[in-house]
Amino acid sequence: MPTEQQVAGLFDQWNQTLATGNPQLVADRYAPDAVLEPTVSNVVRTDRAGIVDYFEHFLENKPKSQILESHITVLGPTAAVDAGTYRFDLTTDGQQRTVDARYTFVYEKVGDEWLIVNHHSSAMPESAGRS
Repeated sequence: MPTEQQVAGLFDQWNQTLATGNPQLVADRYAPDAVLEPTVSNVVRTDRAGIVDYFEHFLENKPKSQILESHITVLGPTAAVDAGTYRFDLTTDGQQRTVDARYTFVYEKVGDEWLIVNHHSSAMPESAGRS
């Protein structure tokens, strides 16, 4: 069984891959049939080409992310979920902005490699008038 620390490390690996700026390397972290419900796009991505396309555009913003709150559930020896909130620092046209979002990563161990099979990320709702 993976430990919670090992599962948390999968996010770190994904985040380090973002820092390469290479959408192909980021897509390598996802299973071939993964589902990506991204933070800054309304289009759900369900194959490698779609995931690469999303990250081609997202990586232009030079994202840097950090987890704010994490809840890890180990489902078995080959499956785990990490859900919580994270923050992205983005740079677009020289302007910096911060996006806080909720996330869920579902991981599956395929051979010796942990891959993302489902990644949902949604920006936090505006605080005014919402609960």
